[in-house]
Amino acid sequence: MNYKVFFVKGEDGYIVAECPAIPGCISQGKTIEEATKNIKEAIELCLECYKEDNREIPEDKTQLAEIAVDI
Repeated sequence: MNYKVFFVKGEDGYIVAECPAIPGCISQGKTIEEATKNIKEAIELCLECYKEDNREIPEDKTQLAEIAVDI
């Protein structure tokens, strides 16, 4: 199963990773590699909780688009 993840560099220099398909599933790391490893673990733990609670596993319906704007 694949999920899309957003990566944003925070003001403190850490990379914040968020999986929009799973509300509240956020992690971070000092590098993109560490943030990727951490968000993968966070997604797996969230999905484990969904299974334990007999809740439907969220499907990733995230669509990404890059929008050009005039400034």
